[in-house]
Amino acid sequence: MLYATLKVLLTSVLVVAVSEAAKRSALFGAVIASIPLTSVLAMIWLYVDTGDTEKVARLANGIFWLVLPSLVLFVSLPVLLRYGVDFYASLAASIALTVGAYFAMLYTLKLAGIDI
Repeated sequence: MLYATLKVLLTSVLVVAVSEAAKRSALFGAVIASIPLTSVLAMIWLYVDTGDTEKVARLANGIFWLVLPSLVLFVSLPVLLRYGVDFYASLAASIALTVGAYFAMLYTLKLAGIDI
């Protein structure tokens, strides 16, 4: 239980650090957030928990393919906000578009024979 608590605390600290950094500088917050810290931590936790490098490799491969549709959020949110759409409505629409992009990517990968 202590180990799981440590993982949650460390991951939470990183999220709060990004939020606090972004208050001071959007650029600095963006730089920290753009580093795949969550992915790296997930790979570390997976390796420490299982010792299985193949599982880590499959996770990294899946992350690679699913980063592409996640970019929809970062394109659609600022566009909607700049058009004057309310923040929460913009966020909800961007999330919905991103979910659609994930499904489209998974379907495309399936058609291409790529299993993640």
